[in-house]
Amino acid sequence: MLQMYKKNKKLLNAALGPLKAKGIRNLINGESLAAKSQKTFKNSSPIDNNLIAEVAASDLADIDTAAKASMAAFKAWSNLPHKERRDILYAIAAEIEANAELIAVLESYDTGQPIRFTKKAAIRGAANFRYFADKVIDARNGLSTPDTNHLNFTVKQAIGPVGIITPWNAPFMLSTWKIAPALASGCTVVHKPAELSPVTATLLCQLAHKAGLPKGVWNVVHGFGHTVGKALTEHPDIKAIAFIGATTTGSMIMQQGAPTLKRVHLELGGQNPSIVFADADLDRALDSTIFMKYSLNGERCTSNSRLLIEKSVYQPFVKKLIARVKNLKVGDPLDPTTEIGPMIGKTHQEKVLSYSEIGIKEDGATLLVGSGKPKGLKGCYVNPTLFGDANKDMRISQEEVFGPFLTIIPFETEAEAVEIANAVNYGLTAYIWTKDSAKGHRMALNVESGMVWINSQNVRHLPTPFGGVKNSGIGRDGGEYSFEFYMETKNICVALGDHPIPKLGA
Repeated sequence: MLQMYKKNKKLLNAALGPLKAKGIRNLINGESLAAKSQKTFKNSSPIDNNLIAEVAASDLADIDTAAKASMAAFKAWSNLPHKERRDILYAIAAEIEANAELIAVLESYDTGQPIRFTKKAAIRGAANFRYFADKVIDARNGLSTPDTNHLNFTVKQAIGPVGIITPWNAPFMLSTWKIAPALASGCTVVHKPAELSPVTATLLCQLAHKAGLPKGVWNVVHGFGHTVGKALTEHPDIKAIAFIGATTTGSMIMQQGAPTLKRVHLELGGQNPSIVFADADLDRALDSTIFMKYSLNGERCTSNSRLLIEKSVYQPFVKKLIARVKNLKVGDPLDPTTEIGPMIGKTHQEKVLSYSEIGIKEDGATLLVGSGKPKGLKGCYVNPTLFGDANKDMRISQEEVFGPFLTIIPFETEAEAVEIANAVNYGLTAYIWTKDSAKGHRMALNVESGMVWINSQNVRHLPTPFGGVKNSGIGRDGGEYSFEFYMETKNICVALGDHPIPKLGA
């Protein structure tokens, strides 16, 4: 493990020199460009607060250039023979795999995510491109719906240039998740990465061009949401916006896109329940609960932020949970043994820390583990935190903390578990643990969420739909569901003979 840590540090140090010297620039129409205003902002690592690089602070002028490049490239890209487009996506996947170690190290230093997860995310990014490459040839397929006198058939056609706005919590993998199906469908892309995690976005686009992607098909513009994000959402050449991030921002995107009738796909927040019944395999439920809350630093929309436990097994389950949470290793995310790294930045660190105060002083819940900052670490770290004896109405139950922070709520009956699970504004995922098959299915139907896992952690299968209900979003990703967003469905009707046509003014 020590040798791997040294290798990661060496790889990082070799990459940081050029980043600091050149800065992180936009990539528009295949060219590396500074912001037209020449403005930049500083991007620092949450591990040690050291500067990574100056980043292009773009504005409307840069978005306009990128949107025009995207529009100019659209016709040729959407009309490219399917096999050629497929082969380019395959080549992008190969470039990602060839550079997976570098991507993982940079992502870890940029976001604070432990290297054990960023390595897997890089490989998943390649898998996303390879999966949608396989779908390219069938992407335009529709339905045949004949009637007596006509043959009707549908085809799918790329909607046009699209804007993709990605978050900071798993920036590389989530960028590929959105961009791969967009390119596979024949759309061109303007990508606005989160300003807190800009490092791998330009690298990913560079690898795509190295793989043979034509200029203008994929453009990256860095900057802040209130300037670049707003300009992208409002630009008339951009036909749709795919966004992953906070619910409040998603609401603003809908408002900003309304005048140009933008199609929007929003993957937003979650305050997801893990519901553990007394008849469950409690050891597996424990493993899943800890993984789904404390992996990725707790900064994941699908984490089980609320643990609902049947009262008859509450005490023994919580006792084991306390011991495991106390044993989680917090530290340098480039160390392969680290399980929890720092929060993305100081502001978010302070937000997560504030919820311990809320849980104790305002809600009156029981602090079981954690709160505060770990000693000896100077970055944006927080201790893994666990609250017990909560109820559904407390703020720590209702509000998305988005960190290594878990709230435990006891319940007595199946009906009460459903009531607690549904007592929030979010509805992204739910996790149900029971050996009673009928009960598991009833719960899956009754909880208000877009996705449910029964006796499992979140295992992502790319053909399946991913998305939420309520304040957790609009639309679905995955397989054919992605193409429904990035493509228009056109019906073509052909007369089969001389059917009657009404005569007017004959």
